[in-house]
Amino acid sequence: MNIVRIGIIGIGNMGSAHAYNIFQGKVDKLVLTAVCDIDDGRLQWARQIFGDKVSIYSDYHLLIKSGIVDAVLIATPHNLHPIIAVDSFAANLHVLTEKPAGTNVLQVRRMNEAASKSNKVFAIMYNQRTNPLFAQLKKMVAAGELGEMKRFIWIVNNWYRTQAYYDSGDWRASWNGEGGGVLLNQCPHNLDIWQWITGMPSKIRSFCKYGHYHKINVEDDVTIYAEYANGASAVFITSTGEYPGTNRLEYSGTLGKAVIEEGVLRVYRLDTDEREICHKTNEVFPNIGLEYEEFLQQEPETGHIGILQNFTNAILYDEELLAAGYEGVYGLTISNAAYMSDWLDSWIDFPMDDELFNQMLKEMQSKEKNINTINKKPNEEANGDYKERWQVRW
Repeated sequence: MNIVRIGIIGIGNMGSAHAYNIFQGKVDKLVLTAVCDIDDGRLQWARQIFGDKVSIYSDYHLLIKSGIVDAVLIATPHNLHPIIAVDSFAANLHVLTEKPAGTNVLQVRRMNEAASKSNKVFAIMYNQRTNPLFAQLKKMVAAGELGEMKRFIWIVNNWYRTQAYYDSGDWRASWNGEGGGVLLNQCPHNLDIWQWITGMPSKIRSFCKYGHYHKINVEDDVTIYAEYANGASAVFITSTGEYPGTNRLEYSGTLGKAVIEEGVLRVYRLDTDEREICHKTNEVFPNIGLEYEEFLQQEPETGHIGILQNFTNAILYDEELLAAGYEGVYGLTISNAAYMSDWLDSWIDFPMDDELFNQMLKEMQSKEKNINTINKKPNEEANGDYKERWQVRW
C-alpha cells in the first residue's frame, strides 16, 4: 500500500471541511474516494464539489463494504461514532473518529474492544494535541520539571454561542442529539488536554446549569472540582454564555508553575522543591529563587491536517499516533462523571458506575422536552472550510 483511500461518513460542518481538504491534496498520500450522508442537500454539495471523482453514498453500510476505501473518518452526530466505528472495524477498515468518542463510556469501551480485535489503526480527532504550548507543558510535566502536582486550573469560557447557533440544527443542545451540551460539544478537546497533561483524577464533584443562558435542555455552564490520589486538586470552569470569555490554564507543582494564556506559555521554576523549603528552612518568609521562561506560539497548530497526516503515516509507516482512538474514553469519562455528579448531587469516584450513568442518560433522553427544536434553520456553515473557531482560541 502506497496511498490510503479514505471515505468520510457525515459531511456536515466538520466532515465537509475534512473532505474538501483531503480532496485538495493537503494530506500527503491520503486520497478521498467516498463520502456519505443522509442529507440530500449535503450529497448535492458533494456532487458539485467532487463531481465523478468521489463516490457518494446515503448509507454508510454500503460505503464500508464498497471495497474502495481502506479507512473511514466518522463525522456524524456523537452517539453514532461508536456504532459506525464498530461496523467499520468489522469491515477490516482503519478508523479515525471525530470527537467526542461517543456519548457514554459503555459504548466507547465496546468500540475500543472492537478496535483492539481488528488490529487496525484507530485514532481520534484531538487536533488540539498538536498545539505546541499544550505539547510543551505535557512534556515538562511528564519529565518532572515542575515537581509533584499541586493544582490544575482551567477557565475556558470563550465558547460564546447565541440562541441562533442552538437553533441551527435539531440535533444541537439535546440529550438525544448530542448527549449533552458544552461538555460534549465544545469541551471534549479541553477535557482531553486536561487528562493528557495531568492524568486522570481519582474523583470529581460538579455543578451544571441547564439552559442557564439559552433556551436549551442541556448544560451551558459548568464547574468541575476534582481530586487526585496524591491530594492534588483541579478546577475546570466553562460556559457558552459569557463574552468575551477567558482561556487560561494554570498548572502548579512543587517545583514551580506554568500558565498558558493568550498564546504564551509562562514557566516559573523554583531552584529548590517547595516541600523541602517548607519543612527545612527556619525562615518565615523565605526569598525563594525563581527562573522565568517563556514559550510563544509562533504559528497555529497543525490541527486537523496534522492529525490526518499522522493517521495516514500510522497506516503506511507505523508512525506513533498523536491521538490514539482508545484515549477518547478518558475525557468522556470526566464529562459522564460530571453529569452524574450533578444529577446525584454527590462525589463520583473513579472508576465510576458506567451502567448507572447509561441508565440515567436514557432517562434524561426519554423525558426531554423539545423546547429547542422549534423553527430550526438550515445549517449554512457546511461549506468545506476549516474555521478559526476549530483551532485553539486565546
